[in-house]
Amino acid sequence: MRNETRGAVELTLAMVLSGTLGVFVVESGASPFEVVFFRCLFGAAALGAYSLARGFFTGHGFTGRSLGLAALGGVFIVFNWVFLFEAYDAASISLATVVYHTQPFFLVLLGAVFTRERISAGRLGWLALAFAGLILVSGVRPGETASLKGLGFALAAAVLYALATFVTKRISGVRPHLIALVQVLVGLPVLLPFVDLGGASGLGSGWVWLVGLGVVHTGVMYVLMYAAYARLPLAKIAVLAFVYPAVAMGVDWAVYGHHIGLVQALGVPLIVLASLKVILAARPPAAVPAPRTAAHEPEAASPVATRAG
Repeated sequence: MRNETRGAVELTLAMVLSGTLGVFVVESGASPFEVVFFRCLFGAAALGAYSLARGFFTGHGFTGRSLGLAALGGVFIVFNWVFLFEAYDAASISLATVVYHTQPFFLVLLGAVFTRERISAGRLGWLALAFAGLILVSGVRPGETASLKGLGFALAAAVLYALATFVTKRISGVRPHLIALVQVLVGLPVLLPFVDLGGASGLGSGWVWLVGLGVVHTGVMYVLMYAAYARLPLAKIAVLAFVYPAVAMGVDWAVYGHHIGLVQALGVPLIVLASLKVILAARPPAAVPAPRTAAHEPEAASPVATRAG
């Protein structure tokens, strides 16, 4: 199999896995904080085992500065997951996933604020188009406080993931697998105060879904993504990244019967097109944060790593 073809297959598989993330979260029956905590726990075990088997810890490349940046990115990552999973519950997987894909626009704004990067007229136009799409997708009518709340959670998750990406871009010389490992390890002490371990012990079959989130959606998915990013040009990565929201919306409809309305559907291509244009106009960052990557969730030297939950 040619290198690029193999990369396309790997990234497609990773995005399909990302699209099933919401079902694992909902079916676990755990609170968002518990879901993220155990995703970090099982994800750290999976990424740690893979990194050890591949010998990544030898000559890891971490310095005090890069380790601190990875840890800060980890704080943003884990709370991004919490807000995203809250959005699943408050609105729907479909709505939350589409709104979550406004991440690249917040990254552009962060660059303008903190690095004085100039926003071109073209980018401002795409930002305006995405904002119009966001208004249509929200489809919030008077009295629908749950949808409005879900929209807010999804936007908060997008902002946090943009912050994680912005911070992690400053790390160089370290394998993305190790950055992701540090970030999920940081999530354990950060989230522990919010987790009821006693209550979580009674989840029953929910543990199968939680283990899946850690091993499959944080271990296997990110290994596939990072391998694919090394083999694919940015344009192909950007296009394939939209397999994630397409699968998420299809799964949400097939499993839970949720679907967006006609007016909301009109906003989806606006966000997708504007996001794609912003991504393709961006310079590839030096490193990629962990999921969403969470995911999306999450997550690799490309800004479209933000596509994974």
